[in-house]
Amino acid sequence: MALNIRVQSLRNTYKSLKNSILEKYPLVPGVLTAFLSVGLWQVSAWNSLELLGFNLIFRTRNYLPHSSWDQRIAVIGIDDRTLQQYGQFPLSRDRYTQLLETLEATPPAAIGFDILFTEPTNYDAQLAEAMAINGTVVLAVAPSLQQQTLHPVAILDRVTSKGHIANNADFDGITRQSFLYIDQFPSLGIKLIETYNNSVQQTFTANTNKNQKSLITIPSLQSGMSKKSVWINWVAPTQKIPTYSFADVLQKKIDIAKLKNKIVLVGLTATGTNDPLKTPFEQTVPTSGIYIHAAILDNLLNQRFLRILPWQFELLLLLIVGITASIILTPQKFYQRILLLGLLPLIWFSLSVLALTTINLWLPTAAPIGTILLAGLSVQWQEQKEKQQLMSLFASHVSQETAALIWQNRTEIFQNGQLDAKEMVVTVLFSDIRSFTTISEGMKPRDLLNWLNTYLGVMAECVHQHHGVIDKYIGDAVMAVFGIPLPHTQAEEIQQDAINAVSAAMAMQERLILLNKELEQLSQPAIHIGIGIHTGLVVVGSIGGSQRLNYSVLGDAVNIAARLEQLNKNTQEGNPKNILVSETTYQIIKDDFYTQKVQELKLRGRQKLTMIYSVTEIK
Repeated sequence: MALNIRVQSLRNTYKSLKNSILEKYPLVPGVLTAFLSVGLWQVSAWNSLELLGFNLIFRTRNYLPHSSWDQRIAVIGIDDRTLQQYGQFPLSRDRYTQLLETLEATPPAAIGFDILFTEPTNYDAQLAEAMAINGTVVLAVAPSLQQQTLHPVAILDRVTSKGHIANNADFDGITRQSFLYIDQFPSLGIKLIETYNNSVQQTFTANTNKNQKSLITIPSLQSGMSKKSVWINWVAPTQKIPTYSFADVLQKKIDIAKLKNKIVLVGLTATGTNDPLKTPFEQTVPTSGIYIHAAILDNLLNQRFLRILPWQFELLLLLIVGITASIILTPQKFYQRILLLGLLPLIWFSLSVLALTTINLWLPTAAPIGTILLAGLSVQWQEQKEKQQLMSLFASHVSQETAALIWQNRTEIFQNGQLDAKEMVVTVLFSDIRSFTTISEGMKPRDLLNWLNTYLGVMAECVHQHHGVIDKYIGDAVMAVFGIPLPHTQAEEIQQDAINAVSAAMAMQERLILLNKELEQLSQPAIHIGIGIHTGLVVVGSIGGSQRLNYSVLGDAVNIAARLEQLNKNTQEGNPKNILVSETTYQIIKDDFYTQKVQELKLRGRQKLTMIYSVTEIK
């Protein structure tokens, strides 16, 4: 902004920034940020971070009050103590027969073996008989790499239900999803729930006087579950699932009645198991693979598999987050923006934990948080770009400090693409070259212009160094204002403006001595100036029509400063610096500068006499 800018350029430039969609509604940086985030999502750039976010929200939820594992589930583990007593795994199959016979007194509702009985043994007939008598046993089958399912030996296959035990770990080794069906084959968990429902129905039939409980709803193939994974809701660390040693159960070291009507899983839990399972809670030290079936059973029993957003909604979410974050961040100052960039991701993460805890919904974390951070960078970049545009407009007209002040208060200063009119007390400085007409007549136009521009550049530098603003150049005259564009209302601020103006005038005269030496070497005319300074009330704002505007100051203070400058021509005595100030300015700066009374006179257009002072030296 220049005082003496023909502010058409200022108006057009800033108005295009201020009134553009970027300034009113920061949709463009928000949308661009969102599309960048979507692009990263489409190339799976967020995947690794999303998996880390998945683990983190589960771990965080574990510190909050929430549901625990379903107590209808129990695990009988073939642990280290069992292997010490009964030998290496796989155990002799007569041990499983003993287990089923032990559980006959207080039978579980369903028993699932997470063990593959694919090789025949001498004990298969007895085991098959025990399984047939029990009637609630489900055995494991496994799809192989050759696309063939590994079934139990025929004698066991005929008397039991079967469910697959395929695991579906992510690339980081953690199991977050599972297949309830592979082709037409149900999982071990599905078959155990079917068996459990049958047991419950039989109990209802035998006890007709009791209130009937609802059966567990089982997802069917018709619901699109074939080869479709479900997301497992890891309710808590797996060590919180009731687990009993296989050896302790056989030796009845525990109360077998605890297993009555439960869904019991039997499998290997010994250290160094060849069926490791990583969960969000057990990452560095894997647990046994049997617990994935326990987790699936829990989710089926309570209808609490994780819900995830459809990809269309996730894309829409990223757009909303990007735009909203930009709208929130754009009007903030830098330190507030930094604070929000720390707070907004925390808020989103908290919402993710809340959604998981209350409605079993897994909201993506990395992509939205990343989008928020990208929005912060985008807004900061956009502001820096806008600032550079605006500052470049001001660069040759005001000091760096003033330009920075204008930028910080840009919203207050600019209204509707132009500078709003304000009344304020300022100090106005006028300077003029003596005998300029005579000098100009003796120089070629191009030489005159270069000579004048050199002078004006030096004078502008002095003004800027003392925090003034060049209002306009009137031929060889310079009009500078101290105390704009922001109103100064405190007496200390107004005093400092006057001191700055007089200091600038002193600097202008001192710098002119050096400039004249340079001009002398170039055989160009020397320059002598007179300066007038006055402090008073003015109106500051944009002047002109819609096609052409100047930002300038109007008021009696401007006229007085101009008349004081003209008085230098006839005031040589006691005025060595050719700097005259009014009574008003004198009262403000008298403690900082040596001055002399020049004369008391009546200025044109004013009724009262005014004492004029010359400034001689800095105290």
